[in-house]
Amino acid sequence: MRRLKHLDFLWDVLLLACTSFGGPQVHFALFLDRLVKKRAYLTEEELFEIQALCSVLPGPTSTQMITAIGLKLGGASLAYLTLFIWITPAVLIMTLAAYGMTFLRNNSILHYVLPVGIGLILQAGWFMAKKVITGPMYVIILLVTLFLGIAFHSPYIFPLVLVLGGVVSSLNYKDFPRQTKHKFVIPWANFHLYWGFLVALALLGHFADYFPIRLFENFYRNGSLVFGGGHILAPVLYTEFVEFKQLISSEAFLTGMALSQTLPGPVFAFTSYLGVLLMKDYGLWGELAGSLIGALGIFLPGTFLIFFVFRIWGQLKQYRFIRASLAGIQAASVGLTLVAVFTFTKPMVVDAQFVSLGIVVAAFVLAEKTKIPAILLFGLALIAGIIGI
Repeated sequence: MRRLKHLDFLWDVLLLACTSFGGPQVHFALFLDRLVKKRAYLTEEELFEIQALCSVLPGPTSTQMITAIGLKLGGASLAYLTLFIWITPAVLIMTLAAYGMTFLRNNSILHYVLPVGIGLILQAGWFMAKKVITGPMYVIILLVTLFLGIAFHSPYIFPLVLVLGGVVSSLNYKDFPRQTKHKFVIPWANFHLYWGFLVALALLGHFADYFPIRLFENFYRNGSLVFGGGHILAPVLYTEFVEFKQLISSEAFLTGMALSQTLPGPVFAFTSYLGVLLMKDYGLWGELAGSLIGALGIFLPGTFLIFFVFRIWGQLKQYRFIRASLAGIQAASVGLTLVAVFTFTKPMVVDAQFVSLGIVVAAFVLAEKTKIPAILLFGLALIAGIIGI
């Protein structure tokens, strides 16, 4: 029965990988809908904890979330299978795109997908707010996060406001009951893998001067240090590979970036596209190796970190200030969700895209008031784009 449940879970992961348009905020809403409400693999509280935990780590947040869920349900083997199934569809599409597949670049087909995604982000934020905004302190944390996120367009704002929210709410630790403390045992293996790969690749890239190794180091380093999702990763990679190293043309980079933003699954899969283009001088097998280098380099550090942190999470929660900090991190996460809504809708307001804004509102209302699956909403958006409504 346990094996059958794991197979069911992996099937659900595959469905999510093929239908989860948007970034971490949309992915959270879809995880909540399918994995919690429909399948009951975990509780709402457990998903909120995982979301808060992954939000303060560098790397692809939604990928870390679903990997952590796999780790919770079935240990390391299920977690690695979960990671593989979650990233594979997007990685394959981005690899094919780099070989010249162009029909998905017709953005008019995907014209209505983004507004639906924004509506789901807003609904996820509203749902989270009803759960975690339970007093004046959390309202203040939300508003301060919203202000800072809109006022300062820096990737460092994301971890900063999450940490600040956690620190502020940890002051309420006396409201939480004491727990019997057990000996703190830290399994360091995955943390050593995390920093060990970082140092070893930097040294190998410097002394061996072998391009594939240096490329792996570039992706691994960025996957280790970038907070905030794919929309933060893209400008970092643009600066490195287009402006500084001039290894890819601006047009090729932006085409792949636009495609990655409209595909289901993790936006970080964009690195597979870059890997193929960067290894174009190494022949067909070299290009395929470049796709693998891009995927492994960007996803491995976040995976090592979530394996390390999630395994000590139960021990960390025995301390009252840690449990108290979660509510502040979650309140800040609601604020960042609203920042994402503001960022995506601002161009629609500036350009008077009233139809798109109407779709945002309609998607929010349908998601909030009905039981229409998010998959169906995205399907309708795709059909509307194909027939040119």
